Amino acid sequence: MASRRTVLGLAGAATVAAGITVASSGIAEADSKVPDGLKPGGELDRYVKKLAAEGKFSGAFLLTHKRRKVLSRAYGMADAKAGVRNETDTRFKLASVTKMFTAVAINKLVQDDKVRYAEPIGKYIDGFSDEVAEKVTIHHLLLHTSGLGDFHDLPGYEEASRKWDTPDEVMNGTLDFIREDKLRFPPGAGWQYSNAAYCVLGGIIAAVSKQSYFDYVRDNVFEPARMRASDFYTRPQWQKDPKLAHPYFKDDETGEWVDRVDEQAYIGLPAGNSFATVGDMNRFANALLDAELLSRQFTHIMLTPKLPVGGGGKEPPPDPDKPRMTGFLGYGTFSSLIGDQRVHGFSGGSQAGPSTSIDIYPDSDWVTVILTNRDPSTVPEVNKIITKHILGAK
Repeated sequence: MASRRTVLGLAGAATVAAGITVASSGIAEADSKVPDGLKPGGELDRYVKKLAAEGKFSGAFLLTHKRRKVLSRAYGMADAKAGVRNETDTRFKLASVTKMFTAVAINKLVQDDKVRYAEPIGKYIDGFSDEVAEKVTIHHLLLHTSGLGDFHDLPGYEEASRKWDTPDEVMNGTLDFIREDKLRFPPGAGWQYSNAAYCVLGGIIAAVSKQSYFDYVRDNVFEPARMRASDFYTRPQWQKDPKLAHPYFKDDETGEWVDRVDEQAYIGLPAGNSFATVGDMNRFANALLDAELLSRQFTHIMLTPKLPVGGGGKEPPPDPDKPRMTGFLGYGTFSSLIGDQRVHGFSGGSQAGPSTSIDIYPDSDWVTVILTNRDPSTVPEVNKIITKHILGAK
């Protein structure tokens, strides 16, 4: 299993208290459908404030209901050495949430009849062995059923990647390592979360569109979604730009939080590590639902469940705060049924800093975004509170 987790799962003046930054926000208009627990001063607000005061939450989150902002906060440090605090417009490394952008891009090429889900990848990209080129399809790559694994684990990859200092070197060098890898199982015969699969999708996007992967996503995802602050920023940009949150890792021996920005790859990849603000991620969700990125038919195709994964207990849970969940993979999202509501989204992160989550509730018109730059264990707990109140709203 890859280290990056994949689980189902903007306003105001800043005030400083107890060494933490709090960006204040409230409900734009009173709405009886907004539960008290998610309003300013409610359970969620108090819980995250407590985590931040204990040094356990550093990042930003945004909740919207029916396109109205409900709650937005930012805590902690974007760059502790420089004294730069996280704000609601801070740009965070997204980790595997980036896969949603890659998925939109490949679905757009299918919509434009330039790629087909059932075609083998050898039709679009060169250099793979016959077992991969002739048997792995776009469908397999999107659903993590290709048999490919995680390029981070390939011998020599980490050492080689440290020397790459252009976007082309990072993209092409990563694909070259993947081309030499072996399948873990025959395509379609199993499931393994695959960073490699999404990098191959990125290579196909570049080959078919005749643009770099990065430019295609900028033109076909970020621009139409009005994600003005989002991009694949390079390590030098990350080191210098105060709006880019640094990733922090807790040293077990010293207990100190260590800035890991100097150890990062030169640029992110189709599998992870683009950057966005919480506001931009909210705009992405709305653009997706409004068919501004794909047609309504292909938005439906992308989000429709294809493969059941995890969850799905048969018996009702004894704890009402833990509603039964049935999870599925779509073409680039995890789509689940929690209680009686559908949820589309993605989450990601690693022990080296970032933890990210976006959830879209189409039945009740909620969008929730959580982006952090340290301690990935807190995001699932925050999401539990959000989910509990959204499901309990009448």
